[in-house]
Amino acid sequence: MARTVRNAKLDSRSGRAKLEVRREPHWVVIAKGCALGYRKTSGNGTWVARYRDDVGKQHYHSLGAADDTMDADGGGLCITYADAQRAADSWFKLAARGFEEQAPRHGAYTVGLAVDDYLVDYQRRGGKSYVRTKGAIASQISPSLGHIQLAKLSKRKIEAWHEGLAKAPARLRTRLGDAQKFSKSPKGAEAIRRRKSTANRLLSVLKAALNFAHANGHVGSDDPWRSVKSFREVDAARVRYLNDDESKRLVNACAEDFRCLVQAALLSGARYGELLALKASDFNADTGTVHIRISKSGKPRHIVLSTEGQKFISQMALGKKPDALLFTRADNEQWGTSHQHRPFKSAISIAKLGAMSFHELRHTYASRLIMGGAPLAVVAAQLGHSDTRMVEKHYGHMAPSYVADTVRASFGEMGILEPSNVAPFRAL
Repeated sequence: MARTVRNAKLDSRSGRAKLEVRREPHWVVIAKGCALGYRKTSGNGTWVARYRDDVGKQHYHSLGAADDTMDADGGGLCITYADAQRAADSWFKLAARGFEEQAPRHGAYTVGLAVDDYLVDYQRRGGKSYVRTKGAIASQISPSLGHIQLAKLSKRKIEAWHEGLAKAPARLRTRLGDAQKFSKSPKGAEAIRRRKSTANRLLSVLKAALNFAHANGHVGSDDPWRSVKSFREVDAARVRYLNDDESKRLVNACAEDFRCLVQAALLSGARYGELLALKASDFNADTGTVHIRISKSGKPRHIVLSTEGQKFISQMALGKKPDALLFTRADNEQWGTSHQHRPFKSAISIAKLGAMSFHELRHTYASRLIMGGAPLAVVAAQLGHSDTRMVEKHYGHMAPSYVADTVRASFGEMGILEPSNVAPFRAL
């Protein structure tokens, strides 16, 4: 890089101190398609580079912590504005070559670099939760651990971070550009269980990234994180499902376009994202099935529909071209990734069903199959699970009354008790 591009807001500590705290970095354009960003947090800020390729796709790369609260160390752990530009320039050259070579490393290998490398590999392997994983890393892992040299990462630091996640309030959906919103601090057994469950999922992501770094020779031992244990008994299966009367109330409470999605979920057990991708050609009227081309596991499957399900999907596909989406909004636009939240919340409020999520329609479908006598292997195949373990965990509970009736009807009488006219009094 021939010279450092000056920017009064970013090139000094005092200038950066005046900037607002936000998720979106404050950017300065270095060259066409190349920009250096400063992400302002409540603690120490970080540097990030952005590159726009020939087809307009944007690529991001974490450069390291800014010298906001400590002097630059010369080793890459904490860098100045000028250092960040030099590191960004090296990465821009790599990006221009199509990322054919590994990015040159400046200084010590940090947790931030480890999670960045893991994300690149995860995307290359076709990870289905890439966007969610990337967001979790950016919001929950990198700000707290990203600046730590991997060789200096200790079990104590990981456990403190893990414990802190469990005690912190949950992040709420926040409009882009606004300050992050949080819920109230977790109180009560269920709220605490959920926060610990979330902390365990984030610990799994961190361990996956660190294991990838260890496998690639960036650190000599995996002892610090291998010995960190997850919180126990916090991933309890959810037992909420709707009976037929509740399902009808929910369907009747939905707006017309959203009602179709709810009906499809109840009649197929498909996930929200799977329903959005369904096209008219995915329905086979001869076999009475719908083809899920892209699922969470990455494997396609065919869902066998009930008679009612076949009738409904047939109506949705009637008159549509083969490549047309089965489900669209009232304005004929495609449903978005999170567009189900508000209409579903409104519908369950009208139907007086209490707190629940769209995903629990999948619980309802599976529970109804099992209560109807379907083998667990059949239910697993319908839901897209490779075996019955997830079905047993999430749907094997069933209604207590159903279990009791089934046991009594199946076991029958052994005839080992002597007849007696004595009967116990029942408590009033």
